[in-house]
Amino acid sequence: MKEIVAKEIAKRVKDGDVIGVGTGTTVDAALTEIGKRVKAEGLRITVVPTSYQSAWRCQDLGFIVMYPGYRGHLSWGFDGADQVAKNRWAIKGKGGAMLQEKILAKRCKNFVLIVDETKVVETLGQGCPIPVEVVPEAVTLAEEGLKSLGATEVVIRVGTGKHGPVITERGNIILDATFSSVTERLEGDIKSIIGVVDSGLFINYATEVMVAKADGVYSF
Repeated sequence: MKEIVAKEIAKRVKDGDVIGVGTGTTVDAALTEIGKRVKAEGLRITVVPTSYQSAWRCQDLGFIVMYPGYRGHLSWGFDGADQVAKNRWAIKGKGGAMLQEKILAKRCKNFVLIVDETKVVETLGQGCPIPVEVVPEAVTLAEEGLKSLGATEVVIRVGTGKHGPVITERGNIILDATFSSVTERLEGDIKSIIGVVDSGLFINYATEVMVAKADGVYSF
């Protein structure tokens, strides 16, 4: 199903586009499909990536990769999601790049989430912790703050292939916080905790969600 939605998003790419590109397996599938068009049609595509992984993948596919720090907004961009509700609120950050992903989402005039139907839920947050990027020195403050907001569990994300926690591309750690419910103000409340850089809670960022099913793609 990832290939189905990947083919659909690839149809939207036009020659000369400057596109914001997220991170994850669904994004990788979309980049592959866009790469096929670039090769077949000679398109000139510029991308602003959210991670090293996406940047290197785009470079391999022949896209022009722009440094994310350049000034200005983007006409559109796309990314995957770990969970998304019918109101287009989403949880992202399972791959650890939620800060750059959120910056990208805000810079895009149109920000599209591409997912398969297993990611669409009635109630956001059930069975999916909210990743929270935290300055290492503030981990205790952040844990306490998240629990004061109603988190039922807060866990430091541990790396694989290394000892200790996952370290983000900005040198921070990730706390995975489980909440029984997600309100509109929760994103701001989490960010107000001292030491929190940002969270993977994306409220009112997506302008469209494209969902792949076995029989095709629909949007809301």
